[in-house]
Amino acid sequence: MNDLRFNTDAVHTGLAPALTLAEQLATMQAADAVELLNELELADSIGIIAEMPRDHAVLILDQPELHSAAAIIEALPDATACALLDAMSADRVTDIFHELDEKIRDRLFPGLCRETQAALRKLLRYPPHTAGSLMTTEFVSVPADWSVAQTLQHIREVERSRETVYAIYVIDPATKSLLRAVALRRLITSEPDVSIMSVGRDVAPVTVAPLTDQEDVARLFRKHDLLAVPVVNDGNQIIGIVTVDDVIDAMTQEMTEDTLKFGGMEALNKPYMQIGFLQMISKRAGWLGVLFLSEMLTASAMQHFEGELEKAVVLTLFIPLIMSSGGNSGSQATSLLIRALALQELRLKDWWRVALREIPTGLVLGSFLGLIGVVRITTWQMLGLFDYGQHWPLIAATVGTALIGIVTFGSLVGSMLPFILQKTGFDPASASAPFVATLVDVTGLVIYFSIALVILSGTLL
Repeated sequence: MNDLRFNTDAVHTGLAPALTLAEQLATMQAADAVELLNELELADSIGIIAEMPRDHAVLILDQPELHSAAAIIEALPDATACALLDAMSADRVTDIFHELDEKIRDRLFPGLCRETQAALRKLLRYPPHTAGSLMTTEFVSVPADWSVAQTLQHIREVERSRETVYAIYVIDPATKSLLRAVALRRLITSEPDVSIMSVGRDVAPVTVAPLTDQEDVARLFRKHDLLAVPVVNDGNQIIGIVTVDDVIDAMTQEMTEDTLKFGGMEALNKPYMQIGFLQMISKRAGWLGVLFLSEMLTASAMQHFEGELEKAVVLTLFIPLIMSSGGNSGSQATSLLIRALALQELRLKDWWRVALREIPTGLVLGSFLGLIGVVRITTWQMLGLFDYGQHWPLIAATVGTALIGIVTFGSLVGSMLPFILQKTGFDPASASAPFVATLVDVTGLVIYFSIALVILSGTLL
């Protein structure tokens, strides 16, 4: 491994020929080779893939973790690129074609074999993030009138061209509809001369429609402990399968997008270091602008209470404390609810149960923080660390009561916002932590100064 690292660095400096590293990468596990290729410049990666034996190049390009697969295919000679694409899995070729410009697709498509062209025509018509966009057409299916021996012989003949052979799908010879899914383990332990229909459990296989959302597909995998699920059309005819590795890759991407949205920015479609400067600005500027405009409401709220601030400047000392506590409680509630909705632990009709749960939760949490705030003011006053004036007990009461109200409000708003977004057709993950914090900031100031007017009226105000 140390030698390989040395040679990788040498490629960066132009001291080692691409062929040398290509030979070394060809002896590694595909995942490890992909990690090293991701560290190289694109030109070096293209040269290495071009010099590799075709089988090894296909194995590496088939890995979804390879960041620059589409760019490598685009840069290779058309004949080489088409040969590699023909040898790759259909679903991975589809992923690469989605990343290519339309002109590049039109240039490469005629050079592909008929089987690959047919698979692309079928797979490219399905929307992203659906079972159809994840599936592969490379699966093992056999007629219901075959024997176990015939099925095993068929698997031996087609194994190299199939995504997986762990599940064999039994088809009605007349209608081509899916009858059963048989596990390979049950197949190899059965007598050779028995019918394939007598193998395995007599239950209808778990299936999905091509337009099923990928999150629903993932739930089926988790619920039934599947390695693959068939995708069927309206006539129950199998048109492809989704394998567990494709679901894991898709959900990893989905989680990444949700994390970025929750952080207050648009999702990135490339690794961080491959995002151009202007594209990075465009992904982040929009949300920052919206949040800035929202924060201007905070300034407006403070201007509204300008008179109170002039009379009791001491109140300004606790504004950051008040605002951050409300935003934090709201962000906590939003995080919990987004996750619960994603896992279908909650549904839209459960909003009132959540509200009834978050109100007392907010009251208790607010009381806890309020007590800390009161103790802090009292301690600083008693120890002489800061003089809050003769009315310091009322200031402590104001801060403590305000924290109870603001934390309760933040918890309620943070928990309801994902429900509102889902009800209106938006992704609940769009309820980003900065957005919730901004919303609670404005209302928190109103609550804070309203309580101050009640408690400090006739003294400081």
